[in-house]
Amino acid sequence: MGFFDMIYLDYQATTPLAPEARDAMLRWLDGPDGTGFGNPHSSHRMGRQAAAAIELARDRVAALFPAGGKVIFTSGATEALNLAIRGSGSGGHVSVSAIEHSAVLDTAQDAGKAHVLNVSSEGQCNTAQDVPADTRLIAVMQVNNEIGTIQPTIDWHRKAKENNALFVVDAVQAYGKIEVTSADMIAISAHKFHGPKGVGALWVRDGVQLNEVQTGGGQEFGQRSGTLSPALIAGMGAAAKLAQERMGEDADHIEALWNRARDMFDDWELNGSADARWHGNLNIRKQGLDVGRLMSDVRDVMFSAGSACASGSGRTSHVLRAIGLDNKAAKNSIRLGFGRYTTLDQIEDAAAKINAAVSAQEV
Repeated sequence: MGFFDMIYLDYQATTPLAPEARDAMLRWLDGPDGTGFGNPHSSHRMGRQAAAAIELARDRVAALFPAGGKVIFTSGATEALNLAIRGSGSGGHVSVSAIEHSAVLDTAQDAGKAHVLNVSSEGQCNTAQDVPADTRLIAVMQVNNEIGTIQPTIDWHRKAKENNALFVVDAVQAYGKIEVTSADMIAISAHKFHGPKGVGALWVRDGVQLNEVQTGGGQEFGQRSGTLSPALIAGMGAAAKLAQERMGEDADHIEALWNRARDMFDDWELNGSADARWHGNLNIRKQGLDVGRLMSDVRDVMFSAGSACASGSGRTSHVLRAIGLDNKAAKNSIRLGFGRYTTLDQIEDAAAKINAAVSAQEV
């Protein structure tokens, strides 16, 4: 089975690399004249050229963040969130929503006292709940990676200020798709908006001070040591520029895909809100479904039984449990993710194959 025989519907796990991002990367792997491999921290000409490419990309990435802040490049959102949580201090509680990615939940637990915020059955974490008096940091993601629900992050930023706490947002599933929220720190990963894997960033609001978590050469404003990759960062910058240019067009396309998918899966139950949601994420369930068998029977459709980070763990989705599903219902759920390069024909073909395989299970 070749690539063109497959239908890719796992955009929350990763997105296809944009051709424009690939082209931007090639220049800094070796370049047409063989001079693109310089270390961006070297002071000679090749180093300065590589450094200039990084700064251009930094400007492109920053253009989709709120005004007044700096972009710190990292290896991805997991590192960015570790820098935000560990670098913003110690002592006190870190309050996190119950549906955060493990990069937040596990790091908050490891870094000190974690306090978990409840979410509704619709998958939203509202501010009508208290945080511990000694809370130093609140973390609420903008768009959930498993069920796509959009969180009231502006309200949470306001509440964090009222409690003299910092506010960090995992915007991995939001950046490049919708306007990024207000916060003190925002984490993103390039491969979720058609950039390369292995690079991300933490945006830090002006005036927020972080301790260095990864020590060494003092790169990235003295807050993230390590030699930067011009190729990866240039690809990320190109992907950010393209996302900014295409945001409206992409959103319209995804809305059309969502409407068709909802029609074709009309007898499935939707997990999470239908309205307060990014419509490139369709998380649905059907009573009695054997998801493992379904994935085996429909091998040419790439979809998920949960978040890619937890697949194969055997654990029930903590997100689906947090919105009130029991283990059985959670394990009857699948996630379909689509976006810029998904076609309407692919949605229809995938839905027909999945529904046929489900019907075969019911015989």
